[in-house]
Amino acid sequence: MSAVPADAVPAVAAAEPRWKAALEPIGRWVVAILGALVIFGAFMWAKGVNPLDAYRSMWESLKTTNSISGVLIKGSPLILAALAVTVPARAGLVNVGGEGQLIMGGVFATWVSIHFGTSLGGTGTLVAMGVAAALGGALWAGLAGALRLWVGINEAVTTLLLNYVALNFMLFLIYDPWKDVKAGGQPTSAPIPVNQRLPLLGTSTVHAGIVVALVATGVVWWVLRSTRWGFQLQVVGGNREAARRAGMSVGLLLLSAMLVGGALAGLGGFVQLAGTEFKLRPGFLATYGYIGFLASWLARHKPIQVAVAALALSAISVSGDSLQIDSQLPAATVNILMALVLLAVFGFTGRKAST
Repeated sequence: MSAVPADAVPAVAAAEPRWKAALEPIGRWVVAILGALVIFGAFMWAKGVNPLDAYRSMWESLKTTNSISGVLIKGSPLILAALAVTVPARAGLVNVGGEGQLIMGGVFATWVSIHFGTSLGGTGTLVAMGVAAALGGALWAGLAGALRLWVGINEAVTTLLLNYVALNFMLFLIYDPWKDVKAGGQPTSAPIPVNQRLPLLGTSTVHAGIVVALVATGVVWWVLRSTRWGFQLQVVGGNREAARRAGMSVGLLLLSAMLVGGALAGLGGFVQLAGTEFKLRPGFLATYGYIGFLASWLARHKPIQVAVAALALSAISVSGDSLQIDSQLPAATVNILMALVLLAVFGFTGRKAST
């Protein structure tokens, strides 16, 4: 009998069923998330809380209509904040500035409401607020992009630091020139008029911001997948020098990615202002930018998955209120669970199968 060639064995072993290859990533995700829940359960156990009771309480809290509405309402700006990370990431950029870009979107939208609310009418002002918010977020992200191109400062550093500049700029406005004299001394801007607020969907408490967020998700998915600009961003993100040698305008592509990402975050600030809070205040959109950052990285910067991840983190945040009410744990405890989920997914699903 003739011997089987040595190189034939690996070829046979490598031919595994397609269904197994497709299910393996899903299995890794399930194991990673279960691992995060076990670790978080150990943390709650150490704090004297029965983890099974706590998880049951979180799950039960999500079954109510109010909780589902809360997930969609909170998820609207979170989706846009996550997409603000996704677009620059396609070009190899790290946008940590969603927090500041969200705030600047709210600031620009409020400025339009204050100065043009009476002359444009309700619908006209609402549209102008959305455009101005996108412009404000784009300018804030574009500043970091310009510093990257012309000064050489890493965008992860500048976008992070610009978050604090945006926050303090908003605080200056609501403590002094925009302070509502009817707020009893509280540092807030005056509430925007009712005709400048996003409409509700049917008889629910969910506003049209979720529609804006989902439409933006579809547009970003299509643009990154089907347009020349999206293809060029992917080339730049994969190999910047190869893109430059191919004649692509790398600098312009990087700047445009930051501008589009910032515009999406600014739109998130508008959605929160016109759909939920109706005024600027010190805690306006606090932590939303960072949660959006986690959502984008959790979904590996794929737009559809990013939206799902943002809604999942929104659900964790909303259900996490039960940890404070029923289990007497600090309100910030839910952030630990989010971080554990992210680390578990990164650490486990990111590992390549051994060859």
